[in-house]
Amino acid sequence: MDNIHTEFHRMLGREAKEALLKQHSTVYWLYGLSGSGKSTIANAFERELHKSGHLTQILDGDNIRSGLNSNLGFSDEDRAENIRRIAEVAKLYLHSGLITITSFICPTRELRLLARSHVGEADFVEVFVKASFETCAERDPKGLYAKASAGKIANFTGKDSAFEEPGDADDVLVLDTENQSVEDCVQSLLAVHKARQIPSA
Repeated sequence: MDNIHTEFHRMLGREAKEALLKQHSTVYWLYGLSGSGKSTIANAFERELHKSGHLTQILDGDNIRSGLNSNLGFSDEDRAENIRRIAEVAKLYLHSGLITITSFICPTRELRLLARSHVGEADFVEVFVKASFETCAERDPKGLYAKASAGKIANFTGKDSAFEEPGDADDVLVLDTENQSVEDCVQSLLAVHKARQIPSA
């Protein structure tokens, strides 16, 4: 690291980019079990933001693992590196003035704290997309639960690998997809978004 000399101090700042885009950049960190509704909600939320004139970017777990993180597996070490890389990418988008929406399983509090620490407390909105393992297994939109039940997937979250729900004291928005529609979940996100935006000049 002795031969690395960063250029951050000479680059155009985040504030100038936010002013150009007329928006306050934020990272919405959606997480939950496979099949809980993360990607569906993320896509619907992005479309609503787009309609209102905001520039956005979704970082989706499967998309990222097919490219940037294609060399990572699902060991504890690889899961941590997966989240570290995503948090760093989200931070780059944040400083470009974009509203970033992630969609990852991110199964442990430790990983969520890692993401929060990389992005920064003030710009990180933690969103737990809640649905039970049983409900997700019934939905099984990608057929993953059937494969896991047949022993064809190792380290499957919720079955072989633990998923830690947030505690009552955690600073997190909970979207319960067993009891809320996609539209209701998006409205909850839009309410948070509205409260975080800087009024236009």
